[in-house]
This record gives sequence, structure tokens and C-alpha cells, in this order.
Amino acid sequence: MTASWASAPVLVRAPATSANLGPGFDSLGLALTLYDEVEVAVTGGGLAIEVEGEGAEVADRGERHLIVSVLGRAFDMLNGLGGADLGRPPGLRLRCVNRIPHSRGLGSSSAAIVAGIVAARHLHPEGHRLDDAAALRLATEIEGHPDNVAPCLAGGLTIAWTGAQGPRSVRLDPKLGEVTALVPEQRLATERARGLLPETVPHGDAAANAGRAALLIAALSQGLGQDVLLEATEDRLHQDHRAPAMPESAELVARLRAKGVPAVISGAGPTVLVFTTAAQVDSMCAEVGNGWHIHPLNVAPQGACVRHGGSSVRP
Repeated sequence: MTASWASAPVLVRAPATSANLGPGFDSLGLALTLYDEVEVAVTGGGLAIEVEGEGAEVADRGERHLIVSVLGRAFDMLNGLGGADLGRPPGLRLRCVNRIPHSRGLGSSSAAIVAGIVAARHLHPEGHRLDDAAALRLATEIEGHPDNVAPCLAGGLTIAWTGAQGPRSVRLDPKLGEVTALVPEQRLATERARGLLPETVPHGDAAANAGRAALLIAALSQGLGQDVLLEATEDRLHQDHRAPAMPESAELVARLRAKGVPAVISGAGPTVLVFTTAAQVDSMCAEVGNGWHIHPLNVAPQGACVRHGGSSVRP
């Protein structure tokens, strides 16, 4: 029997993610219960893209659309891994329902990248050859760093690093209740935020962050209280350097932390992630102020998955 593309559309649900979590720069990531949905179908020809919600303005990018580009790279990788070499599909139909805010530090690009990879290995007849390790490598190559793509693939809390074998990650199940994302209206490009980081940092700051990152893993794994989380989320490597690009977010983090609330910049910002419930955030209206969209969220226990009739299937 000749191998062929999947005949039915594939629907992938990919979670938002928050990276760094304060001291865990480029290494720690948390999957959150806010999802983008991506449906991909192989067609007889052409390319059709429909986008609802965030990113609707880029629906006309055609082959340059991020998910379309990722699909192509994933198909190429699968063809190169042996088995059926089908080239690329004759046509694609892509439909996205995007709920993750763009350019806000909640992993919208990682969700798109991971969704494309997961969809590709369900559409290609040899999709099983693209295992989780290979998926992480490809996603990291496209995104540039693994801290967001790792939790988007695996769910939960992840520790990601790059070694001799390429990017790798470890998944943990944090003992953490509700968290709250405070999302501003303004956007911030990750490239701009990274451009503000210094080439070197003082040894004392690096040592402090190493200790805090270790403490944060212990605090999240053991369900320690907010007093420990407040100390564990202290950062000296990146947040202060990025503050000029997002002064309102930096000021909000400082105000909340002064009140004893564990708050950090989510990823490259400008979203503020608070390790407390939305009800508790409401009680601090004076500190939060206006202009913030409050999203009460939980840790997503599962990473990007294929949806079939309302049920989720791990890729």
C-alpha cells in the first residue's frame, strides 16, 4: 500500500507558556491554560489561511506565515528521516483560532511553532519518526531558544538546556494553584527586549540567580508558600535591564513585590505573571491600576495535543 497524507484535518491545541519565571533565564518555563487552536488539512492544491483572533492581520502572508513555514520544515525533516518521501503536500488549508496575546511574553510564537510540528507529524504517514526529542530540536531551531517550546510540547513546568546532544528538557508537575497573567495593551518584540541585555553580568548577580532558580524549583515542586516564592522569584539578570522597554510592567512588578506578592515579567514581557489568584489580585487594585487585562490561569498539565471529538490525544 502506498503511503499517503492523512485524509482528515488535524486539530491541534497548544498552550500559552511563561518563560524565565524570574531567575530561570532561558531555562524555566510553565505551560498555562490559555490555548490556540490550529486546524490543518491537506488539499489537492493551493494554500488557504483563515485566522480568528490574535494575528488576523497576518493571514495573508501565504508561505511566509509562521505555521505554514513550520509545516514545510517539519515535512522536510520527516522526509529526510527515511520511510515515505512525499515531498510537500499539494495544497494546505489552515485555520487558526488564536487566544494567546501576541508579543506579550506568553509564548504565542512557540505555540504556533509547536502546533505546526505536531500537525505535521499527524498528517505525514511517517510522523512517528519525528519523536519528542526531534520535535524539541526543530522547535528550538526555529524559535531560537527552548524555554517556551519545551513547556508547550510537554506541559507542566520544564527545565530546558542545550548540551552536546542539542536542546533537552525535563518536565515536572508543580504543586501550584492558580496564577494570574496581567496583560497590557502594548506589545513588545522579543528581539527588542533581548537587545537590552548586557554582554556580561557581575559574578554576584549570576550566583544570586543560580541560587534563586534552584530555590524556585524546590518551591514549585514542594508547594511552598508565597513567602518562599517571593524570594525564589527574585531576578538580577534580565528584568531590570529590560525595564526601559516596559516601564509600566517593571513598576507593577516592583509595587506587587513590595506588598509581598511574587510577581515577575513573563518571558520577554510586557505581561506580568503573578503567583496568586485573580481574587487576590482584585484586592490589590491600588497596586495594579487600570489598563491591564486580568487572566486567571492554571498550569496546563498537558502540552500541545491533537483534538478528536472533544478528547485530547498526545502527539
